[in-house]
Amino acid sequence: MSAGESGSLFEPGGGFGTVYHPEPELPPNGEARAIMPGQLRKLPRRRRPGMIALAVVLVGVGILGSAALYQRQNHQVPVIMVIANVPAGSVITAADLATTSIAAGPGIKDIPARQLQQVTGLVAATALRPGTLLAPSELTTSLPPARGEVLVPLGFKPAALPASGLVPGDQVLVIATPAVPGGGGGGGSGTTAPILTRPIAGVVEAVTAAPDQEGFDVVDLLVAAGSGRDLVDQASTGQIALIVTKKVAG
Repeated sequence: MSAGESGSLFEPGGGFGTVYHPEPELPPNGEARAIMPGQLRKLPRRRRPGMIALAVVLVGVGILGSAALYQRQNHQVPVIMVIANVPAGSVITAADLATTSIAAGPGIKDIPARQLQQVTGLVAATALRPGTLLAPSELTTSLPPARGEVLVPLGFKPAALPASGLVPGDQVLVIATPAVPGGGGGGGSGTTAPILTRPIAGVVEAVTAAPDQEGFDVVDLLVAAGSGRDLVDQASTGQIALIVTKKVAG
């Protein structure tokens, strides 16, 4: 055995059984990596085809769910919109309406565009304004007055009406005014004791475009049926006035 060998069968004591330890082989890059006794190299981990397929399915479901949510949030639906001023109580014509598309969402009260022909010919329950969506609550099938209402025409001098004017849908209170000789807006003497003991609530149905021959503006009011007679009697005295409590959107 040559002197360069690192192991020997004999030890200086002459005993047998000495273990031979070979020198580690050098890898191509020159590093020496010792392999400890009992240590095995790790085998590459095998990927399970079933887990890979499941991961692919989950990713696909997530993508489809996100796409569906995006479409719901941005889904455009055709609806009916108002394109002309329609006074309350007027019959709606095809020229008053058009269709548009909006993003559907909770809380939006609209009418589908496919019902355009069904809406034409109905009556506006409130004043309709151009550029707004038509809602079911704004429609009715009958002309005013409705059941339990009466239509009362009242004459007022222009000075007794608001400078901003009155339009259909305005909400008002009719009150009796103190007796003033020669005053009032009606045709009475102004000396009769007031008949109304409380204000009468009403809704403006129509207003004349210009004063009549006597210089009065006529305002048609919708009031409760039980108040109609007293309102007419009070108007005949000339001791009457209007208070606007709510204006419709212009």
